[in-house]
Amino acid sequence: MKSAVKTAATSLFSLLFPSDCRICGSSLIHFARLPVCEPCLAQLRPLDGLLCRICGEKLFSSHAVGMEGPLCGLCRRAEPAFRCATAYGAYEGALRELIHLFKYERVQPAGLLLGRLLAQAVQGMPMPEHVLMVPVPLWAGRQRDRGFNQAEAIARAFLRLHPHSIIQLDTSVLVRTRETASQTGLTRRQRRVNVRGAFAVASASHVKGRSVLIVDDVMTTGTTAGECARVLRRAGAKEVFVATVARATKEVERITVNAAGAHGGIRGHA
Repeated sequence: MKSAVKTAATSLFSLLFPSDCRICGSSLIHFARLPVCEPCLAQLRPLDGLLCRICGEKLFSSHAVGMEGPLCGLCRRAEPAFRCATAYGAYEGALRELIHLFKYERVQPAGLLLGRLLAQAVQGMPMPEHVLMVPVPLWAGRQRDRGFNQAEAIARAFLRLHPHSIIQLDTSVLVRTRETASQTGLTRRQRRVNVRGAFAVASASHVKGRSVLIVDDVMTTGTTAGECARVLRRAGAKEVFVATVARATKEVERITVNAAGAHGGIRGHA
Protein backbone atom coordinates (compact mmCIF):
# COMPACT_ATOMS: atom_id res chain seq x y z
CA MET A 1 0.00 0.00 0.00
CA LYS A 2 2.84 2.39 0.88
CA SER A 3 4.52 1.61 -2.41
CA ALA A 4 1.31 2.29 -4.35
CA VAL A 5 0.78 5.60 -2.57
CA LYS A 6 4.38 6.61 -3.21
CA THR A 7 4.07 5.76 -6.90
CA ALA A 8 0.83 7.73 -7.20
CA ALA A 9 2.37 10.70 -5.42
CA THR A 10 5.38 10.62 -7.71
CA SER A 11 3.17 10.51 -10.80
CA LEU A 12 1.04 13.39 -9.52
CA PHE A 13 4.16 15.46 -8.78
CA SER A 14 5.44 14.79 -12.29
CA LEU A 15 2.14 15.93 -13.78
CA LEU A 16 2.02 19.12 -11.71
CA PHE A 17 5.72 19.89 -12.12
CA PRO A 18 6.81 18.53 -15.48
CA SER A 19 10.52 18.02 -16.02
CA ASP A 20 12.75 19.01 -18.89
CA CYS A 21 13.85 16.88 -21.81
CA ARG A 22 17.10 15.17 -20.85
CA ILE A 23 18.45 15.63 -24.37
CA CYS A 24 17.58 19.16 -25.51
CA GLY A 25 16.45 20.73 -22.20
CA SER A 26 13.05 21.90 -23.41
CA SER A 27 10.06 21.60 -21.07
CA LEU A 28 8.06 18.39 -21.28
CA ILE A 29 4.38 19.22 -21.66
CA HIS A 30 3.20 15.61 -21.34
CA PHE A 31 3.91 13.12 -18.58
CA ALA A 32 5.98 10.18 -19.76
CA ARG A 33 8.26 7.61 -18.16
CA LEU A 34 10.98 8.49 -20.64
CA PRO A 35 12.05 12.14 -20.06
CA VAL A 36 12.66 12.90 -23.73
CA CYS A 37 10.54 15.24 -25.84
CA GLU A 38 8.75 14.25 -29.04
CA PRO A 39 10.96 16.39 -31.34
CA CYS A 40 14.07 14.60 -30.02
CA LEU A 41 12.42 11.19 -30.43
CA ALA A 42 11.51 12.18 -33.99
CA GLN A 43 15.23 12.52 -34.72
CA LEU A 44 15.73 8.77 -34.21
CA ARG A 45 16.05 7.57 -37.78
CA PRO A 46 17.37 4.33 -39.25
CA LEU A 47 20.59 4.23 -41.22
CA ASP A 48 20.05 4.90 -44.88
CA GLY A 49 22.11 5.04 -48.02
CA LEU A 50 24.65 2.52 -49.23
CA LEU A 51 25.81 0.09 -46.52
CA CYS A 52 28.38 -2.70 -46.59
CA ARG A 53 26.43 -5.97 -46.78
CA ILE A 54 28.75 -7.60 -44.22
CA CYS A 55 29.81 -5.08 -41.56
CA GLY A 56 27.13 -2.43 -42.11
CA GLU A 57 29.62 0.39 -42.62
CA LYS A 58 28.22 3.36 -44.53
CA LEU A 59 29.68 3.64 -48.02
CA PHE A 60 30.08 6.88 -49.92
CA SER A 61 30.85 5.60 -53.41
CA SER A 62 28.93 3.44 -55.85
CA HIS A 63 32.28 1.89 -56.83
CA ALA A 64 31.95 -0.23 -53.67
CA VAL A 65 29.09 -2.18 -55.27
CA GLY A 66 30.25 -5.41 -56.89
CA MET A 67 28.61 -8.51 -58.29
CA GLU A 68 27.67 -9.75 -54.81
CA GLY A 69 26.51 -6.41 -53.46
CA PRO A 70 28.09 -3.44 -51.65
CA LEU A 71 31.30 -4.16 -49.72
CA CYS A 72 33.64 -1.84 -47.84
CA GLY A 73 37.37 -1.99 -48.48
CA LEU A 74 38.11 -3.82 -45.23
CA CYS A 75 35.59 -6.58 -45.85
CA ARG A 76 36.96 -6.98 -49.37
CA ARG A 77 40.47 -7.51 -48.01
CA ALA A 78 39.58 -9.70 -45.03
CA GLU A 79 36.08 -10.97 -44.35
CA PRO A 80 35.26 -10.76 -40.61
CA ALA A 81 34.37 -13.75 -38.45
CA PHE A 82 30.70 -12.72 -38.35
CA ARG A 83 28.40 -13.31 -41.31
CA CYS A 84 26.83 -9.87 -41.20
CA ALA A 85 26.27 -6.95 -38.84
CA THR A 86 23.39 -4.50 -38.64
CA ALA A 87 22.48 -1.43 -36.60
CA TYR A 88 19.38 0.70 -36.28
CA GLY A 89 20.90 4.15 -36.70
CA ALA A 90 24.04 6.27 -36.78
CA TYR A 91 25.77 6.91 -33.47
CA GLU A 92 25.10 10.63 -33.38
CA GLY A 93 22.59 13.22 -32.22
CA ALA A 94 19.54 12.10 -30.27
CA LEU A 95 20.35 8.38 -30.61
CA ARG A 96 23.80 8.87 -29.10
CA GLU A 97 22.34 10.90 -26.23
CA LEU A 98 19.61 8.33 -25.63
CA ILE A 99 22.22 5.57 -25.32
CA HIS A 100 24.20 7.74 -22.89
CA LEU A 101 21.09 8.37 -20.79
CA PHE A 102 20.61 4.64 -20.42
CA LYS A 103 24.23 3.56 -20.18
CA TYR A 104 25.74 6.24 -17.96
CA GLU A 105 22.79 7.92 -16.22
CA ARG A 106 20.69 4.77 -15.78
CA VAL A 107 17.46 6.22 -17.18
CA GLN A 108 15.81 2.82 -17.26
CA PRO A 109 12.81 3.63 -19.53
CA ALA A 110 15.32 4.36 -22.31
CA GLY A 111 16.25 0.67 -22.29
CA LEU A 112 12.86 -0.45 -23.61
CA LEU A 113 13.05 2.03 -26.49
CA LEU A 114 16.58 0.86 -27.33
CA GLY A 115 15.29 -2.72 -27.34
CA ARG A 116 12.58 -1.68 -29.79
CA LEU A 117 15.14 -0.02 -32.06
CA LEU A 118 17.29 -3.15 -31.92
CA ALA A 119 14.27 -5.21 -32.96
CA GLN A 120 13.78 -2.98 -35.99
CA ALA A 121 17.43 -3.48 -36.95
CA VAL A 122 17.18 -7.27 -36.65
CA GLN A 123 14.06 -7.50 -38.84
CA GLY A 124 15.95 -7.34 -42.10
CA MET A 125 18.76 -9.74 -41.20
CA PRO A 126 19.16 -13.00 -43.17
CA MET A 127 19.05 -14.92 -39.92
CA PRO A 128 17.35 -18.22 -38.99
CA GLU A 129 14.50 -18.24 -36.48
CA HIS A 130 16.35 -20.49 -34.05
CA VAL A 131 19.22 -18.35 -32.84
CA LEU A 132 21.18 -17.96 -29.60
CA MET A 133 21.29 -14.31 -28.46
CA VAL A 134 24.55 -13.44 -26.68
CA PRO A 135 25.17 -9.93 -25.24
CA VAL A 136 28.75 -8.64 -25.30
CA PRO A 137 29.93 -9.09 -21.68
CA LEU A 138 31.48 -6.36 -19.53
CA TRP A 139 34.52 -6.78 -17.35
CA ALA A 140 33.30 -7.68 -13.84
CA GLY A 141 34.73 -4.54 -12.26
CA ARG A 142 33.16 -2.26 -14.84
CA GLN A 143 29.81 -3.97 -14.47
CA ARG A 144 29.96 -3.52 -10.69
CA ASP A 145 30.70 0.19 -11.14
CA ARG A 146 27.97 0.67 -13.73
CA GLY A 147 25.48 -1.56 -11.95
CA PHE A 148 24.39 -3.44 -15.05
CA ASN A 149 25.46 -4.58 -18.52
CA GLN A 150 23.75 -2.34 -21.06
CA ALA A 151 24.03 -4.94 -23.83
CA GLU A 152 22.26 -7.55 -21.70
CA ALA A 153 19.58 -5.05 -20.65
CA ILE A 154 18.88 -4.12 -24.28
CA ALA A 155 18.72 -7.79 -25.24
CA ARG A 156 16.20 -8.48 -22.47
CA ALA A 157 14.12 -5.46 -23.56
CA PHE A 158 14.14 -6.87 -27.09
CA LEU A 159 12.81 -10.21 -25.84
CA ARG A 160 10.12 -8.56 -23.69
CA LEU A 161 8.78 -7.04 -26.89
CA HIS A 162 8.75 -10.53 -28.45
CA PRO A 163 7.48 -12.83 -25.67
CA HIS A 164 6.69 -15.64 -28.11
CA SER A 165 10.02 -15.49 -29.90
CA ILE A 166 12.02 -18.70 -30.17
CA ILE A 167 15.25 -16.72 -29.78
CA GLN A 168 17.13 -17.98 -26.73
CA LEU A 169 19.10 -15.55 -24.53
CA ASP A 170 22.33 -16.81 -22.96
CA THR A 171 24.28 -14.38 -20.77
CA SER A 172 26.87 -16.87 -19.52
CA VAL A 173 28.22 -18.55 -22.65
CA LEU A 174 30.54 -15.64 -23.55
CA VAL A 175 32.79 -14.20 -20.83
CA ARG A 176 35.33 -11.40 -20.68
CA THR A 177 38.63 -12.78 -19.45
CA ARG A 178 40.44 -9.53 -18.77
CA GLU A 179 39.93 -5.80 -18.54
CA THR A 180 40.60 -3.77 -21.67
CA ALA A 181 41.52 -0.13 -22.12
CA SER A 182 39.03 2.32 -23.59
CA GLN A 183 38.87 2.01 -27.37
CA THR A 184 38.40 5.77 -27.80
CA GLY A 185 41.22 7.34 -29.79
CA LEU A 186 42.83 4.02 -30.75
CA THR A 187 43.61 3.09 -34.33
CA ARG A 188 41.93 0.05 -35.85
CA ARG A 189 45.09 -2.02 -35.32
CA GLN A 190 45.40 -0.86 -31.70
CA ARG A 191 41.75 -1.78 -31.12
CA ARG A 192 42.37 -5.31 -32.42
CA VAL A 193 45.38 -5.73 -30.12
CA ASN A 194 43.40 -4.28 -27.21
CA VAL A 195 40.60 -6.87 -27.42
CA ARG A 196 42.64 -9.84 -28.63
CA GLY A 197 42.15 -12.65 -26.13
CA ALA A 198 39.75 -10.58 -24.00
CA PHE A 199 36.81 -12.98 -24.55
CA ALA A 200 36.29 -16.70 -24.15
CA VAL A 201 33.45 -19.22 -24.50
CA ALA A 202 32.54 -20.74 -21.14
CA SER A 203 30.82 -23.79 -22.59
CA ALA A 204 31.47 -24.84 -26.19
CA SER A 205 28.60 -27.32 -26.07
CA HIS A 206 26.13 -24.41 -25.80
CA VAL A 207 27.21 -22.91 -29.11
CA LYS A 208 28.40 -25.87 -31.15
CA GLY A 209 26.53 -26.05 -34.44
CA ARG A 210 24.28 -23.13 -33.55
CA SER A 211 23.58 -19.73 -35.10
CA VAL A 212 24.55 -16.97 -32.67
CA LEU A 213 23.42 -13.34 -32.54
CA ILE A 214 25.83 -10.99 -30.73
CA VAL A 215 24.09 -7.93 -29.23
CA ASP A 216 25.65 -4.65 -28.12
CA ASP A 217 24.66 -1.00 -27.81
CA VAL A 218 27.17 0.54 -30.24
CA MET A 219 29.44 -0.78 -32.98
CA THR A 220 32.38 1.45 -33.85
CA THR A 221 35.00 -0.32 -35.97
CA GLY A 222 33.69 -3.83 -35.34
CA THR A 223 36.83 -5.06 -33.56
CA THR A 224 35.00 -6.09 -30.38
CA ALA A 225 32.23 -7.82 -32.33
CA GLY A 226 34.82 -9.46 -34.55
CA GLU A 227 36.78 -10.84 -31.59
CA CYS A 228 33.60 -12.17 -29.97
CA ALA A 229 32.61 -13.80 -33.26
CA ARG A 230 36.08 -15.30 -33.66
CA VAL A 231 36.02 -17.10 -30.30
CA LEU A 232 32.42 -18.25 -30.86
CA ARG A 233 33.33 -19.69 -34.25
CA ARG A 234 36.40 -21.41 -32.77
CA ALA A 235 34.12 -22.94 -30.14
CA GLY A 236 31.98 -24.47 -32.89
CA ALA A 237 29.27 -21.89 -33.65
CA LYS A 238 27.81 -22.48 -37.10
CA GLU A 239 27.53 -18.79 -37.94
CA VAL A 240 27.56 -15.48 -36.09
CA PHE A 241 25.47 -12.35 -36.65
CA VAL A 242 25.85 -8.96 -34.95
CA ALA A 243 23.12 -6.47 -34.08
CA THR A 244 23.57 -3.12 -32.33
CA VAL A 245 21.38 -0.12 -31.68
CA ALA A 246 23.85 2.32 -33.23
CA ARG A 247 26.73 2.28 -35.68
CA ALA A 248 29.56 4.81 -35.70
CA THR A 249 30.05 5.43 -39.40
CA LYS A 250 33.39 6.76 -40.66
CA GLU A 251 31.84 10.21 -41.02
CA VAL A 252 30.45 10.16 -37.47
CA GLU A 253 33.65 8.67 -36.05
CA ARG A 254 35.74 11.46 -37.59
CA ILE A 255 33.50 14.11 -36.02
CA THR A 256 33.61 12.28 -32.66
CA VAL A 257 37.40 12.02 -32.64
CA ASN A 258 37.72 15.74 -33.48
CA ALA A 259 35.35 16.57 -30.64
CA ALA A 260 37.38 14.39 -28.27
CA GLY A 261 40.54 16.31 -29.16
CA ALA A 262 38.82 19.65 -28.64
CA HIS A 263 37.32 18.75 -25.27
CA GLY A 264 40.00 16.52 -23.83
CA GLY A 265 38.32 13.16 -24.40
CA ILE A 266 34.89 11.59 -24.48
CA ARG A 267 33.26 8.50 -23.08
CA GLY A 268 34.46 5.53 -25.04
CA HIS A 269 32.83 2.68 -26.87
CA ALA A 270 34.09 -0.68 -28.01
